Amino acid sequence: MKLTLEGLKNKQDWEAAGITLPSYDIEKVAENTKKAPAWVHFGAGNIFRIFIGGLADTLLEKGEADKGITCVETFDFDVVDKIYKPYDNLVLAVTLKADGSTDKKVLGSLTEAIKAQSNVPEEWNRLKEIFVNPALQMISFTITEKGYALKGADGTFFPFIQADIDNGPEKAGSAMAVVCALLNERYKAGKAPLAVVSMDNCSHNGEKLQNSILTMAKEWLAKGFVEEGFVEYLSDEKQVSFPWSMIDKITPRPADSVCEDLEKAGVEDIAPVITSKRTYIAPFVNAEGPQYLVIEDKFPNGRPALEKAGVYLTDRDTVNKVERMKVTTCLNPLHTALAVYGCVLGYTLIADEMKDEQLNKLVHQIGPVEGMPVVTDPGILSPADFVDEVINVRIPNPFMPDTPQRIATDTSQKVGIRYGETIKSYVAQYGDAKKLTAIPMAIAGWCRYLLGVDDEGNAFERSADPMLEELTKALAGIEVGNPASYNGQLKSILSNANIFGIDLYEAGIGERIEDMFLEEIAGPGAVRATLKKYMA
Repeated sequence: MKLTLEGLKNKQDWEAAGITLPSYDIEKVAENTKKAPAWVHFGAGNIFRIFIGGLADTLLEKGEADKGITCVETFDFDVVDKIYKPYDNLVLAVTLKADGSTDKKVLGSLTEAIKAQSNVPEEWNRLKEIFVNPALQMISFTITEKGYALKGADGTFFPFIQADIDNGPEKAGSAMAVVCALLNERYKAGKAPLAVVSMDNCSHNGEKLQNSILTMAKEWLAKGFVEEGFVEYLSDEKQVSFPWSMIDKITPRPADSVCEDLEKAGVEDIAPVITSKRTYIAPFVNAEGPQYLVIEDKFPNGRPALEKAGVYLTDRDTVNKVERMKVTTCLNPLHTALAVYGCVLGYTLIADEMKDEQLNKLVHQIGPVEGMPVVTDPGILSPADFVDEVINVRIPNPFMPDTPQRIATDTSQKVGIRYGETIKSYVAQYGDAKKLTAIPMAIAGWCRYLLGVDDEGNAFERSADPMLEELTKALAGIEVGNPASYNGQLKSILSNANIFGIDLYEAGIGERIEDMFLEEIAGPGAVRATLKKYMA
């Protein structure tokens, strides 16, 4: 059984293997889409393929659409050559359930894969052809928050962005320059309206995307590459809108166990590949079942019937509230606590941590107990139900190959939102945050993690973090097993409002975190003993 249009003709074999095939005519859908694309997506990776591709597949199955999605890769062009083209743009979507079973389905909704290369006339001209088509309703993105970044920490443009500014639209290289150049083609061809929709997992994503594209357009205007009317077109949300969204679905890298199961079932050539840009990707995508996509309903040229596929369409304020609920209370703070303690206690699977009595208690305390009194209730989703699903279904799923080491990445950039917002809410409501125990425990655990020594006294490799060097210097001199080596090194970290959004001493919990940290460096087994004490 090969994952190709020809291979799908052996329907009985696929059905016997328990793999569902599309009921719609894949080739007809591709033909319709190529003639007049309605939906283009930038960022052809895993969450797009299984989640967004799955939404389009649902609409096709229900007869709510007769077109799929045009896929554009902006960064790793090997993905198109190795994962899309050899498999006729088909995806084998594998949903990992908590009981160990899987749902397996072939998606035929991704109709064309294009490389965003302005230096390859065939690719570039095809993209221009798509963008000047008035039928195009929306372009969407999963390129990660880094894909929108134009400037470094020093406030100057990255060299590759400066090159895009200097070289103009016809030589665009970065994602933001490519999109801006293509929007300029649409403007010149008659100013047809369009929705430009970020689906990346970051706060105020639509605003970030809008700012980056407008910045590029204004830089090009200053150099005479584009007309002033183009900047006005981009600035008018009745013509070009930038809806905000909240996305949530855990999509880990392709699992070896899933690959083995598919091979045993008779699927050929399904093994993952590692591209030249170090992307680990496979013809299949494995992910959890629960998924949420909430989008601001602002589509000036119409849109697919996304609500028929389970998407929540609402206003900007509600999108913001859902995102805040997830990131500050119901999911991300729990993940971060499990990440840092998981590394220190030697875990390599997030799901296994939920069998740990103290860590299970810790996440129950952080979310349902300490977070709920100040949670933002968006109205369209119940915070209590959401956190219950996270704790009892999503995180404990033993078939989700997600690791604490992955989630511990960039923690310095996350703690301000994940814990700082709840701490600020407690200060606003009660005058200080002294009622909190589990959140200070999570922050103490992060500081303990930063020492790079596990609870048995062995060194471990810390995950990448832009502040790692600075934080390591701040903690210099602290020795696990020698509490006397602590002489206030945490103070510069815990008082840093740039990290936490608030000075934790002013919030009334800085000293408490120091005390917990001191207990955790007492010697081998001290982290476990401290967790037992505070999570009794």
